[in-house]
Amino acid sequence: MATKSRRPLMAGNWKMNLNHLEAIALVQKLAFSLNDDDLEQVEVAVLPPFTDLRSVQTLIDADRYNIAYGGQDLSQHASGAYTGDISGAMLAKLGCTYVVVGHSERREYHGETDELVAAKIKAAYQHELTPILCVGEPLEVRQENRHVEHTLAQLDGALEGLPAEQAATIVVAYEPVWAIGTGEVATPDDAQELAAAIRERLAKLYSADVAAGIRILYGGSVKAANVKPIMEQPDVDGALVGGASINADEFALIARYHRNP
Repeated sequence: MATKSRRPLMAGNWKMNLNHLEAIALVQKLAFSLNDDDLEQVEVAVLPPFTDLRSVQTLIDADRYNIAYGGQDLSQHASGAYTGDISGAMLAKLGCTYVVVGHSERREYHGETDELVAAKIKAAYQHELTPILCVGEPLEVRQENRHVEHTLAQLDGALEGLPAEQAATIVVAYEPVWAIGTGEVATPDDAQELAAAIRERLAKLYSADVAAGIRILYGGSVKAANVKPIMEQPDVDGALVGGASINADEFALIARYHRNP
């Protein structure tokens, strides 16, 4: 439940889906599905593949859509001989607001460590990009009842050395790995348990004021049918939406959760 200082954020992570033409069509449909009141109450962002970003930028700028966008990852390096990497400067030049850092799929398939995630967060801030830091536990950790400990250890590692003035603007997404793309979803109480624990740890790392202003999202099989009770939790300020975000109608319904009965 976002507060006046924490405007809800619905961020659509398209993952490796949609070419640049499909991206244009989706953003157009999404923009037409949301009215000014929707976009005043909730911030909406799309996170397309790198190859779609220029098309999304051109469309949003030309039609003045009130939709933010960003990248799904960035390099910890500023430039150089890093084949396949995308720098923060490149994303900033494309007008990106956000960049996802530390997604569980990057950790699992690309071996990203907390140390690397911390370096990427610092790289994002060097180019005035807002990181969406992903933390969360796999199934076996939850079954061992170590999910809070595991998630907070990731948070600590990712924020190592980050000053309070930068931490104050970060977005943290709690993503229980066992619920991503599986159709399983954490209960609203599960989401609140971790969101509250994350906020409490942020207060210890920085201050209560800093923690109170940081938006904490839930990510894991979010759909229009389950988003409202999750958003009613006091420490949940939005959602990092995966598969449902590549369907404009469904993502619009998620963004309009406050209108749902």
